[in-house]
Amino acid sequence: MEILFLCIVIFLFLLAVFDLSVGVSNDAVNFLNSAIGSGAATFKRVLIIASIGVFIGAAMSNGMMDIARHGIFRPEHFSFYDLICIFMAVMVTDIILLDVFNSLGMPTSTTVSMVFELLGATFVVALIKMSGGIGLGFDDLLNTEKALSVILGIFLSVAIAFFFGTLVQFISRMIFTFNYRSNLKWKIGIFGGLCATAIIYFLLIKGAKDLTFMTPEVKEWINTHTTIIILGCLGFFTVLMQLLHVCGVNVLKVIVLMGTFALAMAFAGNDLVNFIGVPLSGLASYQDYVANGGGDSTGYLMNSLNAPANTPIYFLIGAGVIMVVALATSKKAKNVTKTEIGLGSQQGGDEMFGSSRLSRRLVRWTLSFFSWVCRVTPPRVRRWFDKRFNADDTIMENGASFDLIRGSVNLVLAGALIALGTSLKLPLSTTFVTFMVAMGTSLADRAWGRESAVFRITGVISVIGGWFITAGAAFIGAGLIVAAMHFGGQWVMMLLAVFTIVLIIRSNRRFSKKNDTDNGDALFQAIITNQDKAQTWPMLLLYITEKQQAFMAYADEKYSDITAAFINDNAGVLGKAESSLAKQKDLLKSVRRKETLCLRQLSREMAIEKSTWFYLSNNLCMNILYNLRRINEVCKEHVDNNFTPLPPRYAPEFERIRTQVSTLFKDTLELMNSGDTEAIGALRRQCDKIKDIVSDTYHRAHDHLRDGDTSSVAVLYVYVNMLQETQEMVSSIRKYLRAFAKLRDSEFRSRPVVMAAE
Repeated sequence: MEILFLCIVIFLFLLAVFDLSVGVSNDAVNFLNSAIGSGAATFKRVLIIASIGVFIGAAMSNGMMDIARHGIFRPEHFSFYDLICIFMAVMVTDIILLDVFNSLGMPTSTTVSMVFELLGATFVVALIKMSGGIGLGFDDLLNTEKALSVILGIFLSVAIAFFFGTLVQFISRMIFTFNYRSNLKWKIGIFGGLCATAIIYFLLIKGAKDLTFMTPEVKEWINTHTTIIILGCLGFFTVLMQLLHVCGVNVLKVIVLMGTFALAMAFAGNDLVNFIGVPLSGLASYQDYVANGGGDSTGYLMNSLNAPANTPIYFLIGAGVIMVVALATSKKAKNVTKTEIGLGSQQGGDEMFGSSRLSRRLVRWTLSFFSWVCRVTPPRVRRWFDKRFNADDTIMENGASFDLIRGSVNLVLAGALIALGTSLKLPLSTTFVTFMVAMGTSLADRAWGRESAVFRITGVISVIGGWFITAGAAFIGAGLIVAAMHFGGQWVMMLLAVFTIVLIIRSNRRFSKKNDTDNGDALFQAIITNQDKAQTWPMLLLYITEKQQAFMAYADEKYSDITAAFINDNAGVLGKAESSLAKQKDLLKSVRRKETLCLRQLSREMAIEKSTWFYLSNNLCMNILYNLRRINEVCKEHVDNNFTPLPPRYAPEFERIRTQVSTLFKDTLELMNSGDTEAIGALRRQCDKIKDIVSDTYHRAHDHLRDGDTSSVAVLYVYVNMLQETQEMVSSIRKYLRAFAKLRDSEFRSRPVVMAAE
């Protein structure tokens, strides 16, 4: 049995390596977003600074390991076998949760999952032990007081981080305004001194106490002289920042990079326990069992885990190296413009979330409240606040989503809160704190305008909801798995190990495929952040053309697939087309929202000139999609019910129509690619010819309906509907061609056409 337990401990460490690499990749945006979002430095420079912070933070995290040893359960009442089952269940559940949440694209938190996995597994094992009549209660088996403080610390951090993020950013913005460069002369030294002192106090004075090589004498000296150290740091950094400003150095960039270092260090110091705390506790348990257990795995109690964790420094350094390598090589870490930047962007951007009833109601209540505040506030005070919070004066680095003031507050405040939690031995979630601080600062900066507030509040609610789902899933999942192992023994353990390895391989393959297809929307970001309005329209025209080309190619493919599936009586293709068309509708709405944001970057004259044809072309694309959905809907219902298929005599004439419509789509795509507006007249005449052919076929099919052929009346109704929608779709393509030409050339005039006019 000792060999089996040794294999389990080794397996726990292998899972920890995977957890370390994936965890730091998933959480990289927590400490990279503010630096990247504010444009403080290049990605490579930010990554180097963050890597240094991660490595040092990992070396300081020893004190946090006690959470996994005796923070949730009371080890003196659990046998070695009980704890091995608990540790195995925690790691396996963690991998399963990571795979499931990544597959669903839902947010998760390593801290929440670790705490609730430990709690769920321990709770089930406690029930099993209590059912055996050991005479102990939950208070004897679970460290309920400590567990409650940990859970409260995690979830209270949501409200605390949001409140302080809003408050500190509001005060900072009142002091500096959006046109902060005109207010830096004497204020920047004090601001920089406070930020640097906060970093030094929380990360060095608090964190250094837990370094394994710190002597008791040094710790005592730090405790005794804390006030002197704080005042000395405040004075030194205030003078230093003021001198740097006088020398022409952008002090705010220095603060942001210091904050990035601080937050990366706090992340590693706080979250390392999530990745290696359980395996290290498993190793300590195994060593104690081998030395003193006498081979009795179910009877030997683990009193030794009550002792403080003294993690060997090489484990911490090794974990730090793995995290740094993962951070430097991870493709996820390089794709930092994610949820947090999107929800906090000052300029607006791609709203990743839709609208919900709760968010709409919250926005309406908030608007009513602020309307009341404005009514009772004296006009002079209101004008003063409007002047201090005038977002039109925003100064941002090229390509940034918000300014350096907000980036500084995001990083320094989040790092300080997390480090404070670490010093109190509370595993605050880095994800919770950094995200909610960023949301609080964006709210204080009025980044949630009337046109984006509903979407962004929906996003925040979705993210917070994902955290609670994580907690519930972790508790239940770990409980079920530990029960299976406890009763199933070694065979269940081995099966779960194999299952976990399969999940890891599948998760990596899935992410690789997703990463290959998801190249980001670089052109959209370039348009949004571009400051030269003269260059904006050519970029926007290219963006619009690319998106509409992609849609036309999609419409061509789906029209061919749907009509062929109807002719061939293929229900499977029609079912897949239904879900694909629904997703395409959401994609079109998202693209339109992004293009509308880009349109605001144009000069007023250009926006007025192009907006009509822009909206018309978008509406016509949506019309084409509706035509496809109506065709698919009636075809799918007919085929699903196994009704009579289309009679063979109708197939040849409809095949000719399908071929001509497909050719029309391909000619349209070729014209869009070449930009040759001279060919639009001929292509519009081709549309009129196809419409006439479809109309003639439609009338002949309608005549057959009147003849009363009862055997094929149902399928003829579907056929007539298909012809009618095809005619409408061709008409939309014809109108789209003119709108496309007017977008490219406002002087375009369509040639006189003998056929039917629009």
